[in-house]
Amino acid sequence: MKNYDTISEKDGDNIVKTARVIVTEYLKNGITIKPKKEFIDNFSFKSGVFVTLNNNQELRGCIGYPLPDKLLFNALEDAAISAATKDPRFEPVKYSELNSITFEVTILTSPKKINVSKPEEYLSQIKVGRDGLIVKHGFYSGLLLPQVPIEYGWNEEEFLEHTCEKAGLPKNHWKNLETEIQKFEGIVFKEEKPNGIVIKEALWD
Repeated sequence: MKNYDTISEKDGDNIVKTARVIVTEYLKNGITIKPKKEFIDNFSFKSGVFVTLNNNQELRGCIGYPLPDKLLFNALEDAAISAATKDPRFEPVKYSELNSITFEVTILTSPKKINVSKPEEYLSQIKVGRDGLIVKHGFYSGLLLPQVPIEYGWNEEEFLEHTCEKAGLPKNHWKNLETEIQKFEGIVFKEEKPNGIVIKEALWD
């Protein structure tokens, strides 16, 4: 059985292709297929995971599990189907769309709270391209994956601001010491084009 630190590019190719097969079967036949035994055996460790669907570089759905509460093969199945059918921001994906959609899977480390004595220290405790962020305050919570600030060209402060806004908070709420900031890392595998070669995205050097 593998773990986060031993996931290879070959594994990533398998994971992304499996996510596509799961969604395809669900949309075409209304069934949730069970992955092959070898896949289950390899990915029976607990891990957070997000599945992202894009159509011509435009987000089409993104759902996942930030905490390692499920075995990866189970979490992948649930996240893939949910990204295609349950993202409240979009209409459910149609089977006819799949040949124009790229699949992307991000496998996460466990989130860890960043402890600081003053908010300005957050800027040196996170690294764009390496870290994803979770912002929590009371009932408010928001998460952004490590690849997001790269895509938009944000620096660390902008990343914090946008994660606050994702949580439904004012953008400068990360400066409130009652706000909890967590970080995690992620490995990103994605199709170069629909049904295309799967690559590991290099987020940072």
